[in-house]
Amino acid sequence: MNEPGFRVRIHDNLKEIPAHDWNALVVGRQPFLRHEFLSAMEEHGCVGEHFGWIPAHVSVEENGRLVAAMPLYRKLNSYGEFVFDHAWEEAWRRVGLNYFPKLVSAVPYTPATGQRLLVAPRREQELFPVLFRAALSLAGEQQASGVHWLFPEAREKAFLAEQGLVLRHDCQFHWRNPGYRDFDDFLSSLSARKRKNIRRERRKVEAAGVSLRRLDGHTATAQDWRDFALFYNRLFEEKWGMATFNEDFFRVVAAAMPDQVLLVLADLQGECIAGALMYASDTRLYGRHWGSIAEIDSLHFEACYYQGIEYCIERSLQVFEPGAQGEHKVARGFEPVSTVSAHWIAVEGFREPIQRFARLEERSVAAYMKQMQKQSPYRRDMP
Repeated sequence: MNEPGFRVRIHDNLKEIPAHDWNALVVGRQPFLRHEFLSAMEEHGCVGEHFGWIPAHVSVEENGRLVAAMPLYRKLNSYGEFVFDHAWEEAWRRVGLNYFPKLVSAVPYTPATGQRLLVAPRREQELFPVLFRAALSLAGEQQASGVHWLFPEAREKAFLAEQGLVLRHDCQFHWRNPGYRDFDDFLSSLSARKRKNIRRERRKVEAAGVSLRRLDGHTATAQDWRDFALFYNRLFEEKWGMATFNEDFFRVVAAAMPDQVLLVLADLQGECIAGALMYASDTRLYGRHWGSIAEIDSLHFEACYYQGIEYCIERSLQVFEPGAQGEHKVARGFEPVSTVSAHWIAVEGFREPIQRFARLEERSVAAYMKQMQKQSPYRRDMP
């Protein structure tokens, strides 16, 4: 690709880019953007043609030094994106066009806002356009229907909007830490009814005889990862049908970035029965996976939410993102937050209809968030 002063390349394997150079562009140790996380997906079969996520990462070098990069995938389906475009695919099909392949800049199967345009510090104005042009050039070569940046951070969203891309809005539920001293301090900020409900749920788990362990990449054993992989696979077998991650991936990532892993395991009568896996950046905790082989009332809330909230308070993390969707999170202290994706559409005739669709969707999401805000569990007299 012709970019004066730069060498722009496309990589079908992230290991072609040195890990140190890539990670130097990742801000705040965002776990899902780290080279160790993304390359482990490729090495252990979590992405590839069989799942419809084919790596096509972009690198930009200046005088032999990596100054910009972008995680990018050639997509053969819409699986694992959390930004749903099935109606778009149907519109393409009705007029005899192929919606796939498309290009997607995202972390596969991970609906967490973060960097998509990785650039050297203070060079955004210069290098964002280089990455953007590289993506559009590749889309032309691949005859892709579009390029989609899913869950980009605020600066990137603003840049992509300036390029005339369609912005789609959605809602997640995040917990925020204003500086709580401990879990009881957090509970004191809630209404009496919500506070009592959370305490009741935690007592149910304790009364059932369940004990919980918090582990990281240093303390989790091979057996712990074997147990968690079993829970994870069981959940997919029962509900979704296709597990994308695997024991080797979990274990390798934990060894590569041990301080950024939180594995919560639940034991009952000497047997490990459930687990929740989370990852941390310098400021945030991200809930990702859960699985269980036993039905224990409220154990999901304890392992996936309350243990994470306690962890955030102890580590002074500012935000806990437990994953996409889930109105039930509101009663447990999570509040509605807007998320965004940006879409470049190759077929000119579809751009205006999709823009209209996105505007209607944005109004619908805003109304939904307003409704959810009315259900806030926090005390009215809190500042």
